[in-house]
Amino acid sequence: MCSHYQAIKERERYAKHFGVEPPAEVGKYDVWPCYPASFIRRPRQADVGDEAVPERESLSGLFGLIPHWATDANIGRQTYNARTETVAAKPSFRDAWKNAQHCIIPVDVFFEPDWRSGKAISTRISSADGEPMGLAGLWSSWKSPKGVLHSFTMLTINADGHDLMCQFHKPVDKKRMVVILPPDSYDHWLQATALQSMEFMRQYPTERLLAQAESPAQRSLLA
Repeated sequence: MCSHYQAIKERERYAKHFGVEPPAEVGKYDVWPCYPASFIRRPRQADVGDEAVPERESLSGLFGLIPHWATDANIGRQTYNARTETVAAKPSFRDAWKNAQHCIIPVDVFFEPDWRSGKAISTRISSADGEPMGLAGLWSSWKSPKGVLHSFTMLTINADGHDLMCQFHKPVDKKRMVVILPPDSYDHWLQATALQSMEFMRQYPTERLLAQAESPAQRSLLA
């Protein structure tokens, strides 16, 4: 399960790849559960036929979905990943899934632990071509004491049979991977209905990903 990723620092790179300007308050660059970061969704007004409304909008939200019925934001520490096998039934996610509250999570690098040596080696996973990645997610809004708070979660699928992603986590753990969307499917995902959602839950090709063990120098930059 992915609990750590790096967002995109350069605003121009963000806008060029995703076709939308990042929010004024992007949030953290090094992102963990309950940290603020950006996500992209389809504006609610996009279906009214107004050509002035863009197809995508970016917002800032917390990493870890906070359902509308939550009593506080700490639930986000357990809801940063949503398993596609149970997302439609889990109370934390089922409303966002039922209502097709799809989003794209802009990511430069995400991290997984490689346990093949007997101890966890943090591994950076990025796109082989150096481009940003858009991960499939769900978003929600929650009325906090200070106002409406947005949040999001990453959708995950089984990674058995994936030559790269099956290598991570402990041997006894189930193998999982995030859903990386091909860029030409971004709008299709944002516009998809709940019944169409599972069509996008596919393993990303191994040859399009690059995995590198994180060096001590890289870890110190994030400390």
